[in-house]
Amino acid sequence: MKSVLLALLCLATTCGATEKVVTDYMLNCMGCHLDDGRGYALRGVPALSGYMGNFLKVPGGREFLVQVPGSAQSDLSDAELATLLNWMLHSFSPQQLPADFVAYSAAEVARLRHRPLVDVAGTRASLVRQIEQPDAKRKQAGHRDE
Repeated sequence: MKSVLLALLCLATTCGATEKVVTDYMLNCMGCHLDDGRGYALRGVPALSGYMGNFLKVPGGREFLVQVPGSAQSDLSDAELATLLNWMLHSFSPQQLPADFVAYSAAEVARLRHRPLVDVAGTRASLVRQIEQPDAKRKQAGHRDE
């Protein structure tokens, strides 16, 4: 556990984060998504690493990251959750972030997290299908990720 904490603290330092955000990740996310964000496929827990930022490229994806039960129902304040999500995106999925990425704010998180998802798995599957569409089809559907 000590080596995991040290690795996460190094990652946090690299991203300009604080020990608090690492602790928040450890207490609220790491149990399912593991220390490096790789998820746990055998239990249906999706990987964050190398993928999470893709959700910001499709309609509804930004909202989804706040509204998934692990985010929306956490004990974190809106500001803490915004900080944690921003850290996770920059730490686990920087190459997938859209060029026009805007960090989550506490106000945005407050507005979104109180709209619970009814069908988490279905919503995620729909978003993943959109993400996996070729860029041309996604743009034809009316979404620009530039």
